[in-house]
Amino acid sequence: MTYRTEIVKQVVIFFAGDSGDGIQLAGTQFTNTAALLGNNVSTFPNFPAEIRAPQGTLAGVSGFQLHFGSVEIHTPGDAADVLVVMNAAALKANLQQLKEGGVIIANSDGFDAKKLKLAKYPNGVNPLKDDSLSKYRLYEIDVTKLTRTCLEGSGLGTKDSDRPKNMFVLGYIYWMYNRKLDATIEFIKEQFKKSSTLIDANIKVLNAGYNYGDTTETSMNRYEVKAAEVSPGTYRNIIGNQATALGLIAASSKADLTLFYASYPITPASDILHELSKHKNFGVKTFQAEDEIAAITSAIGASFGGSLGVTASSGPGIALKGEAIGLALMLELPLVIVNVQRGGPSTGLPTKTEQADLLQALYGRNGESPVVVIAASTPSDCFYTVYEACRIAVEHMTPVFFLSDGYIANGAEPWKFPLENELKKIEARFAENKLAVGEKFLPYKRNEKLVREWAIPGTKGLEHRVGGLEKENETGNISYDPDNHEFMVKMREAKIQKIADYIPEQKFDQGKEKGKLLVIGWGSTYGSIKTAVQESIGEGLEVSHIHIKYLNPLPKNIGSIIKNFEKVLIPEMNNGQLIKVLRDKFLVDAIGHNKIKGMPFTAAEIKNKIVEVLQ
Repeated sequence: MTYRTEIVKQVVIFFAGDSGDGIQLAGTQFTNTAALLGNNVSTFPNFPAEIRAPQGTLAGVSGFQLHFGSVEIHTPGDAADVLVVMNAAALKANLQQLKEGGVIIANSDGFDAKKLKLAKYPNGVNPLKDDSLSKYRLYEIDVTKLTRTCLEGSGLGTKDSDRPKNMFVLGYIYWMYNRKLDATIEFIKEQFKKSSTLIDANIKVLNAGYNYGDTTETSMNRYEVKAAEVSPGTYRNIIGNQATALGLIAASSKADLTLFYASYPITPASDILHELSKHKNFGVKTFQAEDEIAAITSAIGASFGGSLGVTASSGPGIALKGEAIGLALMLELPLVIVNVQRGGPSTGLPTKTEQADLLQALYGRNGESPVVVIAASTPSDCFYTVYEACRIAVEHMTPVFFLSDGYIANGAEPWKFPLENELKKIEARFAENKLAVGEKFLPYKRNEKLVREWAIPGTKGLEHRVGGLEKENETGNISYDPDNHEFMVKMREAKIQKIADYIPEQKFDQGKEKGKLLVIGWGSTYGSIKTAVQESIGEGLEVSHIHIKYLNPLPKNIGSIIKNFEKVLIPEMNNGQLIKVLRDKFLVDAIGHNKIKGMPFTAAEIKNKIVEVLQ
């Protein structure tokens, strides 16, 4: 059949259905295909909190939002052009995500009386049959029936025949956007290599979805999104947690240290353990501990023994690790603590995103317990930021918090990965026995950075005491002397603050270095702020943007930057945390813009706030 093909610069697709419908897989496969074709991409997987919520209910809806295009892309998109829904609950939960005039592709089998009731539609109401969707372009496809028909004679039972219906939808979307099936077919062959029946079934259904688009009489157009213009280099699609794992491996290699990673499973950090466990060929040692305390203390033990100790969790697990983080600080050993933040407090919203652990990272321990805190801003930035966390931990002999969150940990984007020689070398400073006869080793004697040497246990002549009790200056012996305690508290703080001499000064992301409004962000708000500021500048508004990676210590020029602006706006996915730090340190009357809904900011939300503040 002949269809009109329309060239478009960017598209947002939202896949939604039950958590058992393969929504995440369909979204990921389309993302990988888009990336292979050279599109810029940004994704936002949105999982239900229940491991297996009741099918057909609003609580069980799984979503995957994908923004791809031939232009610069920084967010998964504010609103969808296409909404793919496998049942009534998926439509009800996500219709507000669709632009007016957008396309709805609905599996009509998911709108029977039972599923409408589960989705809490009033008796007798079916949104596919009344005029409630008249401002959208609705395409009904009985995906379930067509999948079963396609697999008649395959030997699969009804339940197994229904599983590949996500492949039917994916095939149809591939047809709609003029994409080849090759990459997904190769994935299917690898995924089901132990079962030729499942390989054949999934490929057959994928092709059936594509052919349905090609042979069915509809008013649906086809669309083409050309490759984006990007700087030369080798690219791959990267998910934030994957990037974190690869950054840890790269850092251990550049430091010539064994990577020891210990964690206890917790959403959304668990995938870092899963990824690292695949890379034993790099000498990586992974340990799934029996609890959070065992995880961090084993990592501290590994650091004491001369390895790069790393532990990871989310907010609830970080709370349990608090005393041991203080121990690592007291021992002055390198340790990287990964916190993939999620909604809280307590168990909170396990699968939803939030930036609410900044103050916990900065202050959430007993006593005066300063540690370095740095935060990633995008999925690919997780690689560079966790690498920097390892560098600081090793070169300054200190625990370092690396902050990510559920949004960028599960999101994906194209990544031009670096060559090995493009990464900074990491210098581990191990103590050697150069003592004169009768001279005692001083484990806490410091260099110009206020950093002690790393004394490996078992090295003759370097025997020394470790523990959580206060230490005497230089000797490390236990000391209850009040003057010594105050001196050591201030020394440990000075050591952390001195790291500001060894990190870059803050740079502007966009805008002039002096003006009416400065937008300050940190972490995963980067894409939304960048897009909002970009659009605002394009409309003639006087606004600038900086994004802070180093949260403790702060870059040395932050204060002078802030003084050059009449107003300061700080968007955060919390109730106002960075704003407290900056108000305290620089006495700035900053304006907060807070969102605590388990969802990231849209660019429009931040842009509207920029306009409001400037008016």
